[in-house]
Amino acid sequence: MGKILAVCISKEKGTSKRDMGSAEFIFNYGLKDDAHAGPSLRQVSLLSHEIIEKFKKQSLTQGSCITKPKIEHGDFGENLVVQGIVLSSLPIGTFLHCGNVVLEITQIGKECHKHCAIFDAMGDCIMPREGIFARVINGGVISNGDEMTVAAAEVQAGNTAQPNGAVHGAVAAVNPYRFWIIIASDRCYRAEQEDKSAPVISELAAAAGFSQAGFTLLPDDQDGIEAELKKICDKGLADLILTSGGTGFSPRDRMPEATLSVAERVVPGIAEAMRSGSMAFTKRAMLSRAVSVIRKKSLIVNLPGSPNAVRENLSLVISELQHGLDILTERDKHKEHL
Repeated sequence: MGKILAVCISKEKGTSKRDMGSAEFIFNYGLKDDAHAGPSLRQVSLLSHEIIEKFKKQSLTQGSCITKPKIEHGDFGENLVVQGIVLSSLPIGTFLHCGNVVLEITQIGKECHKHCAIFDAMGDCIMPREGIFARVINGGVISNGDEMTVAAAEVQAGNTAQPNGAVHGAVAAVNPYRFWIIIASDRCYRAEQEDKSAPVISELAAAAGFSQAGFTLLPDDQDGIEAELKKICDKGLADLILTSGGTGFSPRDRMPEATLSVAERVVPGIAEAMRSGSMAFTKRAMLSRAVSVIRKKSLIVNLPGSPNAVRENLSLVISELQHGLDILTERDKHKEHL
């Protein structure tokens, strides 16, 4: 069991955070008002108190940290400082419980950006070596002094977090598949517009039992989309890739072309089902050019760009995708084939 010593937030990336004493953790987003929050795999960063103390002692011995002799909580860009748990020793997929909040560890360490404000001020940064990252599975508030417990993934089986903060029983507890979100939007990529589709995709996929493996935001560039799809499929980074955007009539809408370009086999029924079902909401559903394909052992499904349309379309098919992946990956050879 561990104890929360600090809950830290920063307004800008690459800078030290400030201990706020308490913060709201939002489902599949991170800490409210924190610069690193968003639908990614690194929504929350954590450091062990013991690691920070060890760094302080080494700094005094080696004469480093001259420009900042007093190290405060949040100076390494960590959201949570936890005492009593060796966080970096925990495997990916471990669940951390703190009150109503549930975090899932998604990454251990990260690439070091040596020219960030943290490195410049500290002379070193322990976050790339000792920090861990997590996503918010269940939201709530964490405050200094709260207790944190560790649970293996199998202990969590049978529970799926929902965006309203409640934890409900899920039939998808045995679902072993990972999903990756790709958003294609020139305006979102240029930060001129906020993407609102990814949180909807994350919500529905998580409720169906899938675990998020990654997130990519790209401009409407066919070559870039093709390269990203190939990387994810060929390296086996995700079993299901859910794309949003680029399926319309605009000259820059190239998602179907990029998807078909990397396809080894086409799965027309998924896209057909979404178009057919969406006709109940709007006849403009017939204008969607979305496709669904297979590459290697990954299934790629195109979704529209608007969050409402994403919800309508994905809700129509998400319940059946695990069956298809069971057959595609041959994880259950006793499944009845189509």
